[in-house]
Amino acid sequence: MEIVIYVVAALASIAIGAFIGILWRKKIAEAKIGSAEEEAVKIVEDARKEAERLKKEALVESKEEILRNKAEADREVKERRAEVFKLEKRAIQKEENLDRKMENLEKKEEALAEKIRKNQEIEEELVAIREKQLKTLEEYAGLTAEEAKAKLVEQIESDAKHEAAVRLADIEQNLKDDAEEKARNIISLAVQRCASNQISEVAVSVVPLPNDDMKGRIIGREGRNIRTIETLTGVDLIIDDTPEAITLSSFDPMRREVARMSIEKLIADGRIHPARIEEIVEKSKKEVEAIIKKEGENALIETGVHGINGELVRLLGRLKYRTSYGQNVLMHSIEVAHIAGMMADELGVDANLARRAGLLHDIGKALNHEVEGSHIQIGVDLAKKYRENKDVIHAIEAHHGDVEAQTIVAVLVQAADALSAARPGARRENLENYIKRLEKLEEIATSFEGVEKSFAIQAGRELRLMVKPEIVNDENMILIARDIVKRIENELEYPGQIKVNVIRESRTVEYAK
Repeated sequence: MEIVIYVVAALASIAIGAFIGILWRKKIAEAKIGSAEEEAVKIVEDARKEAERLKKEALVESKEEILRNKAEADREVKERRAEVFKLEKRAIQKEENLDRKMENLEKKEEALAEKIRKNQEIEEELVAIREKQLKTLEEYAGLTAEEAKAKLVEQIESDAKHEAAVRLADIEQNLKDDAEEKARNIISLAVQRCASNQISEVAVSVVPLPNDDMKGRIIGREGRNIRTIETLTGVDLIIDDTPEAITLSSFDPMRREVARMSIEKLIADGRIHPARIEEIVEKSKKEVEAIIKKEGENALIETGVHGINGELVRLLGRLKYRTSYGQNVLMHSIEVAHIAGMMADELGVDANLARRAGLLHDIGKALNHEVEGSHIQIGVDLAKKYRENKDVIHAIEAHHGDVEAQTIVAVLVQAADALSAARPGARRENLENYIKRLEKLEEIATSFEGVEKSFAIQAGRELRLMVKPEIVNDENMILIARDIVKRIENELEYPGQIKVNVIRESRTVEYAK
């Protein structure tokens, strides 16, 4: 349309221009009017034709533009329709899925309602069964539920009072322990630093023989050789079916040592007859006396004690062949000297005096088989005879509590003597009791149902139990621990306290495939 307007405007402009030209030219040359009119008509005709041509071209272009726009619009409409179709299809699918889910949900709600109904029925049945069992239990027990509760509460109160009393006793003991803490620290430090060995001896010795024929030679014709040996040494020779060995039996270790040395010398010499036996026994006695003297001197060197009378040194050496409850007395005396000296160092007391008193506290045991009286009185008399320090004499007299300790040294010797003699393993009797106590602890623990393993550790101060997790739950662990504690308190005697540690293990196993 704009093209048509332009054409028309152009035609109008041309016409106007022509008209003006005509008017202008009319004034200039009248003569040329005719030709100008013809020319104007021609120009108008040409302009009309050109306008027609341009109008047609504009119409064609307009039609083509309209067709193109229409095709583009149709294409967009088709795309929009396709997209709307897809959206409608997805909406329909979602609606169908939602319908299916709603249907499944309704089914699940129905199943859940059915389960709830069944559970309610089961719960009602359980309540009825519980009431029935409770009535049966009341009939058998002769108690109502309220009476049983009252008795249970009474028992719990009794247990609580007992536990409170035990804890009160523990608190009192802890107060005492705090007051004695420094003393315990000193004792424990001394024991840790003391590294002396303990020797437990028995009443027999075994002498190996090169062959069984040697037994006959030791027995001698009609047993004269063996009788001579037994008479001279005071030891019983046991010649049994043990191959290539003779057993010497005597409660005097010194005699056993003389007999052992004598038989070994006779076997090495080969000449075994009464005269030679007598000679060898005398020689062995002298050698044992030399060993006794040397052992006494070694004890002085080891403990750092000086200035002791020579006779006391010899008697000290005799303690090597003296036992007390299976414990070697010389080794015990050396250990007591070390422990007493260390404690004296910690307290700022004369350590040399404490070691001296500790070393000599059992000196009377060297002669108590030969002299009447207790080893304490014999030791006091010996110390006075050889003019020992009065504090040493008092420590010897008081080390078993026969008299009250008046000096710190005497108290230290008492404590060191108890530590050396009483620790597990030092004496056979204590060791046996110690092992029996551990076995009894483990026996008590394993007697309870659900206990799989038990271990008495920390020298019997702790009892560690492993329970079966499928039988014992976490709540029952507390009851088992309390019951075990009660049995231990009722059936055993023990120093201090015993910790009962109940362990329940749960395991989870998975496999990666």
